[in-house]
Amino acid sequence: MGFLDTLLGRTRPVPPDLDRLFGLPSAAVTLEAAAGFTATGVGSVCFSSVEGAEFSRIQEEVRELLAADEQRTGPPVGSERDAFGYSWLVSHRDADDLPALVGDLHAVNSALEESGFGPQLLCSLVGFRDPGGRRLGLVYLYKRGTFYPFAPVAADRRDNALELQVRGVLTDDLRIEPDLSRWFALWGAPGL
Repeated sequence: MGFLDTLLGRTRPVPPDLDRLFGLPSAAVTLEAAAGFTATGVGSVCFSSVEGAEFSRIQEEVRELLAADEQRTGPPVGSERDAFGYSWLVSHRDADDLPALVGDLHAVNSALEESGFGPQLLCSLVGFRDPGGRRLGLVYLYKRGTFYPFAPVAADRRDNALELQVRGVLTDDLRIEPDLSRWFALWGAPGL
């Protein structure tokens, strides 16, 4: 960073640290104890769609890698496109096997990053529910290296109070995104 950048208030972007995803299992224990939310066993990685044979090949290799796990139960790793045109790779695991789900998400992110598609990565999401049926997603922002909670209530409404409560609960477990304007609504995200 140069002198002019410092004078103008420019900062370097925080490099992504995919290993922070491995903090999710311990955060899940805290979240269950404090708020009653348990993992659903569904997680997803969102990225900007890219046309081309190379990107399609990498996507298929990632799906094959994750599907090769003999301990996997439930539906195979799938891909979806949301209403906004973003692509999602979705992994299903037993609800009790959050470490394996996090491993899947890490593998997807790493494979895309190592293949030069890091700029297309947007976020990863792990779904949670409480006994009352409320939904919650813990979202990892790839370009910021931070997490935030997203609690949809309806197709266009979110539970801000719950999101702030979860932020307070998980502050010691995960690096929470401090800028609330970056807590993007992920309407219709797979895994919620």
